[in-house]
Amino acid sequence: MSVHVEVVEAVAAALVHDELWPLYREVFGDFDDHEAWRGHVWERHSARAGFRLALARSDGELVGFAYGYTGEAGQWWTDNAARVLQPAVASDWLGGHFELVSIGVAASARGSGVGRRLMAALTDGLEHPRWMLMTSADPDDPARRLYRSCGWAVIGPGLAADRVIMGRSWPVPRRP
Repeated sequence: MSVHVEVVEAVAAALVHDELWPLYREVFGDFDDHEAWRGHVWERHSARAGFRLALARSDGELVGFAYGYTGEAGQWWTDNAARVLQPAVASDWLGGHFELVSIGVAASARGSGVGRRLMAALTDGLEHPRWMLMTSADPDDPARRLYRSCGWAVIGPGLAADRVIMGRSWPVPRRP
């Protein structure tokens, strides 16, 4: 499968409605209605500082996406993660981190490296010293195996019993 991956920081409404939403619904299925998803999730997330979206296409068709932004206190996920993580972990990790919110790959493209390429493109060049996400607590879950193989580690429980919070960090070179 030949796949082209690009990263964008601004997204046209038509792309969101015609391509991103149908793939999101196929992969996650947590919203039945485009307007509800757009209002509850997409518009808030895409307006946040540091927002980035990676898109994977095969023969012009969207087969995957990944997005995230800079997580800060006052945001729902960051504030709730602070409640479940050990205080020292929350203090070290939360605020100014890159929050990888979603990676979605069409069923027809799974197992072909699209998820790995999306994650690499999305995080390439980030200056955030800490990256965070929430995923399945099942160590055999394909997404969790992908994250682990890319250097992510569990740093605490998730916001539900079947979830964990994973992180990846390293020192960022200081600029003069």
